[in-house]
Amino acid sequence: MASILRQIVAGPRQKHPEAGLDLCYVTNNIIATSGPSSTFPQRAYRNPTDALVKFLDYKHDTNWAIWEFRAEGTGYPDSEVYGRIRHYPWPDHHPPPFALVPNIMASMREWLKGQDTNPARVVVVHCKAGKGRSGTAACSYLISEEGWTVEDALFRFTTRRMRSGFGAGVSIPSQLRWIRYVDRWTKHQKLYVERQIEVAEVHVWGLRDGVKVAVEGYIDEGRTIKSFHTFNRYERVIVDGKGETPTSLTSPTISASSPSLPITDSTVRAVSQRSASGSLEAGVNAVIFRPAQPIILPTNDISIDLERRNKATYGWTMVTSVAHVWFNAFFEGHGPENHGVAATDGVFEIDWDAMDGIKGSARKGTRALDRLAVVWRTADRPSDGKPELPQIITEPKEGEPVPQTKAADWKSAQHSNLTARGQDLGLRTASPVSANVSKASSLRSGGSSPQHGGEDHLVGVKTRGPSGEDYVSHEGHGEGQPTVTISEPDPGMPKLKSPEPMAQAEGSTKITDVGLGNVASVVGEMRRSPTEESDDGKLGQDREKG
Repeated sequence: MASILRQIVAGPRQKHPEAGLDLCYVTNNIIATSGPSSTFPQRAYRNPTDALVKFLDYKHDTNWAIWEFRAEGTGYPDSEVYGRIRHYPWPDHHPPPFALVPNIMASMREWLKGQDTNPARVVVVHCKAGKGRSGTAACSYLISEEGWTVEDALFRFTTRRMRSGFGAGVSIPSQLRWIRYVDRWTKHQKLYVERQIEVAEVHVWGLRDGVKVAVEGYIDEGRTIKSFHTFNRYERVIVDGKGETPTSLTSPTISASSPSLPITDSTVRAVSQRSASGSLEAGVNAVIFRPAQPIILPTNDISIDLERRNKATYGWTMVTSVAHVWFNAFFEGHGPENHGVAATDGVFEIDWDAMDGIKGSARKGTRALDRLAVVWRTADRPSDGKPELPQIITEPKEGEPVPQTKAADWKSAQHSNLTARGQDLGLRTASPVSANVSKASSLRSGGSSPQHGGEDHLVGVKTRGPSGEDYVSHEGHGEGQPTVTISEPDPGMPKLKSPEPMAQAEGSTKITDVGLGNVASVVGEMRRSPTEESDDGKLGQDREKG
């Protein structure tokens, strides 16, 4: 029964032919796998932790270590992988806080290339689906430590991880933007300067009715995404040629890929002409959101989150659009190209079609706007209790200790699919607060509840051996020798100890059986849109994301 459930979750992806595990060799020494689990019901349809450990022990002896990126929790205690694990968690479907990147790259480098290391060592990267976050880390390592180009790294990950015709391995626009940031960071001395950033204004063209606009950023070392501000109706200025028309913005330094497009009289006329030509819906305009109080984020990492709601009836509203975008002010301000001295202000712009969709997919619902621009500048004072910034961050040198971040509670992953709240399309309960937010961007002045996410399908994911082969052979296989298969733990199997023990988490896991009566609920939990990688929670002012 467990094998059937794993096939349902896997969909059209190929499993590892030798062990039946969802993993692939990106290179000879980098393995990407979906997140294993030690508890039911996840164990019934994901990689069982003991089966993954058994395979790695068989193939690589003690020469393997895990890098995990799950802010929702790993799903197993560190002790089940001999404590041979490094933790750098961040939320699902999002790019990492860039301050984590130097330590992730250095820790992987030290394991694979450090002094007196075994050349047979391998790095095992995993998130939940083994695609977005794992692919971002794997491609970043190939670029920063192996000298690969961005295109070659992305192509390799896609060809090794995905079946032909099922899209790219790393497909989320913001994660792709981060990989290109890594390329620029690598080419300019691997220097990064963390700063506190103030979002001064958000300019929107072609804004539809009922769109919520929120500013978000990372806290808790990147484990949590916090909503720092949601604009209300009193913080908007409609620019339609009849009402207030703002003066031109000061011209900040911005990247060539994101040219400045301040809302001026000429821009207003252009928007009006596009509306008249039928390219915009009736009633849409250019809008400026100006916060009543300064919005100061603790890092360069900035997200703009959008949600469009239409008033329904009987206390309900209908969410018809969901999208967001991440950018980093240090890179948008040309920091790498100027020896770490980034511009103190700038404008980041993006079209609706280029924004991130729902739960890692391209799906965003109906169009909420045509284009937005975020006007940012460095904050002139530190935020609550934070140390003075900027903070210079460099990649640890060879032989230097590399810090980790605090791991999320591994048990949280057991309930992430049942309790996670996430943005999606559909009905939500209305409230006075949500009504005011929904009307904040309405051009006609006068409208969330938890949404359960599903388990990931990982459509098109496949397995690959070290040389790219579909079948990974080992000595004795096919000659009457036992194969490595998914099974319950062998009580008589000795566990190998790591030559370099790492900090181990205390605690044990209790394994129980899944009866046939639970199959329907398990399968229902696993079902979701074919293009979505994994479940994610994203609702509220302070929220944990998976």
